[in-house]
Formats: sequence, structure tokens, C-alpha cells
Amino acid sequence: MRKVNRSTKITALFVDVGEVLLTNGWDHHARKRAARHFKLDPAETQDRHALNFETHEEGRMTFGEYLDRVIFYEKRAFTRAQFRSFMCAQSKPYPEMLDLVVRLKHRYGLKITVVSNESREINAYRIQKFKLNEFVDSFISSCFVQLRKPDVEIFRLALDISQAAARQVVYLENTPMFIQVAEGLGIRGVLHTDYKSTCEKLAALGLRIAQ
Repeated sequence: MRKVNRSTKITALFVDVGEVLLTNGWDHHARKRAARHFKLDPAETQDRHALNFETHEEGRMTFGEYLDRVIFYEKRAFTRAQFRSFMCAQSKPYPEMLDLVVRLKHRYGLKITVVSNESREINAYRIQKFKLNEFVDSFISSCFVQLRKPDVEIFRLALDISQAAARQVVYLENTPMFIQVAEGLGIRGVLHTDYKSTCEKLAALGLRIAQ
């Protein structure tokens, strides 16, 4: 891990989406709920998902192809539209966290860059539904760039696109390994577990929200 000068001015905030700004989009909990709701075999659904989802998240498999392989490989009593609606409905906001990022952006003039592993269909829905593009400057989403965390190249790409030096970036993320990968480039990581502790960690780096 590179040593970082804590006095360096922060100009950019990299942020994950799932379990930071919003709930996860299509995690194992959501898939279990789908299996119950649509009366699917949960083990078979999970096995098929595991074989296909990385390719889908990297944007190399369409949403239709994913559904063909994981759900609609046999006749179902429900439609694709019904299943898509259920998938999208699993996404819920964390209003305090959304507000925090917006307030930090406005107070410090930060560039906000999302660095996330998400499939194109879910990603597009979440951006539109929760108006993420109103405060996010760039989306380094796996489905757009065909890279997934923990690949260090996704962080290098985020630095290039945001035009921020690693020492000037704080990365807000809920997965320790991803924090460690980013810190290897000199990015300052904040492991998110809850709103209060995240505010405290950001304040320690000089990013305090106005009261």
C-alpha cells in the first residue's frame, strides 16, 4: 500500500453504489426472493446465475441472453416484463447517503465518480430511478467498461476519466478488498458500514458536511 499525505487536498470522490448509495441491485437475497415469488428452484437458479453473471456484468451478455440462460430456458407461467419489474423493484435508496454525497459535492466542488459492478439493465434503471446522473460526473460501471472490481484497471480507468491524481481521491466502498486494491494505487479508502461512522471517517479526511 502506498503512503498517502493526509494533508493533500481532496478533489474527487469515488463511490460504490450497492450497499452504499442504494441497496444491492440483484444479489443473492434478491434472487432468493425471486425464487420464492416465481416458484423457481433456488439452487438451479443460483447455479445458472453463477455461470453467467460475470459475463453479463461486464457487458458481454445482454439482459435478454441472461434471462434466456438463467430463467427462461424453459416455459414459465410469468413474462419477462414481470420478472424485470420484480428485479428492478429490489433496488431501494439510502436517502442519508445520497444526501451526504450531494452535500459534499456542493461544499467542496468534488468530482463524483461511480465505480461499480453492475449489469447494464439494472444500472440504467438505477441511474434513472434514483436520479444519480444529477450529481454523478461519470459512471465507471462494469457493464460500460468491461472491467470488474477487484481488477485494478477499473480504478486506473476511473482516475484517467476523472482526471484526478490518486492522492486527491477518496473512495467510499463497503467491500474491504476493493478498498485495498484502490489504496494500492494511492487512493484513500473509506470503508462504509453505516452513515454515522462514514461521516466521521470522511470528516477525519477533511470532508465535513455543513450542519
